[in-house]
Amino acid sequence: EHYHTTMASPALSSVVVATSSSSSSAKVDREKVTPFLLRVFSKTGGHYSTGDFQVRGKEPAGEIQIYTWKDASLREITDLVKSINHAARFRNARLSFAFIFPDSKGRNILREVGTVHSSRGGPDDMKTLESLKFEV
Repeated sequence: EHYHTTMASPALSSVVVATSSSSSSAKVDREKVTPFLLRVFSKTGGHYSTGDFQVRGKEPAGEIQIYTWKDASLREITDLVKSINHAARFRNARLSFAFIFPDSKGRNILREVGTVHSSRGGPDDMKTLESLKFEV
């Protein structure tokens, strides 16, 4: 089963992902740095379309709100999603992550960023939001 996870920021109906001049991947001091709200929208069988996020307040149902930091890995986010969503716990589940963000003209763009297997490690597990150019 392929389980798709689309992430969006709390300020918009999409994730703001931009190229960052900062390439620092230093560990965040989670005792001192305030987490931000990551809006996660899950769907079995495929990602939501960019059109599903056009109207603020009418995003897809089943939103999962996660407070996290930029050094959070896709594995860490997967484990949080699994704690809430039963379908993501299946042994053969694969969570495919994508960011949805507006381009310079305000049109939403979908960018796939990695896939994490529910029950075993993989090459995308340790990708962090920061390394994927996620911006809050």
